[in-house]
Amino acid sequence: MNESFFILGQQVAILFIMIFVGFICAKRGLFSEEGIKSVTNFVLYIIIPCVIINSFHREFDHEMMQGLIKAFFAALFVHLLNIVVANLLIHDKDEARERVLKFATIFSNCGYMALPLQEALLGKDGIFLGAVFIAVFNIINWTYGLFLMGGKGTKISIKTALLNPGVIGVFFGFIFFLTPLKLPQILLTPLQCFASMNTPLPTIIIGFYLAKVPGFAVLKDAKLCLALVLRLVVLPVAAALILYACGLRGDLLASMVIAASAPCAANTAMFAGKFDRDTSLSVTLVSVSTLFSILTMPVIVQFCM
Repeated sequence: MNESFFILGQQVAILFIMIFVGFICAKRGLFSEEGIKSVTNFVLYIIIPCVIINSFHREFDHEMMQGLIKAFFAALFVHLLNIVVANLLIHDKDEARERVLKFATIFSNCGYMALPLQEALLGKDGIFLGAVFIAVFNIINWTYGLFLMGGKGTKISIKTALLNPGVIGVFFGFIFFLTPLKLPQILLTPLQCFASMNTPLPTIIIGFYLAKVPGFAVLKDAKLCLALVLRLVVLPVAAALILYACGLRGDLLASMVIAASAPCAANTAMFAGKFDRDTSLSVTLVSVSTLFSILTMPVIVQFCM
């Protein structure tokens, strides 16, 4: 237990140092808002699919296939749990605020924040299992999440839910995992090079947004604090206990809990802007939850390892 806690603490410290570099870059003006948005899009559309495909680029294994199936249902359960709890506990007189608070409570940053930690602690298997969580996240995010932020009359596109980087990455990854087909080295090497950028670029993005934290005065907002406590502590702990009771153990449990305990999804700010919701609140939730997650994630994940 002590050894695993030391390893976890060491990996989080490494990530924190890299996040701090992004923080300094933001403070020194080395990145602009537009520049960091471009880097974010690059990570979303290029890096994450490469990471997922690379993790699936292996020989078929029955045990790992069973793990993937369990990961799918575990990820689905986590999101359904989050949806139920958010709708029961999150309420606000201002509809725009309420929708942002619920969205931030339900959806975690299972890509930018979770993948680097899954890779650092669990290796390729961690990403292999975490990729399923990302696929489920994307499907629910672009259906229920779209409806939640948009309100009544919002058109939900199944095409959009399925044709996004996370799901596409899993789709192509499954082809390589389930069949003898493998990429030639001339294509695999660039893909692996892009995949290796998974940790530095997302941590720089996170550091940039941490530099935008407006100050701890925002913690006077009781509804915001409730959303943060639910996202960072209550929901991941509840998910961990229930998944453990259902028989999940080892890398599978750890991978799911890392994803479940991540801070508010970056999409919170993106969707808030798209549907003219409370963008200031959304950015605050993403940045402040990311800051506190550096403390909460190691403690929660430690009990699953």
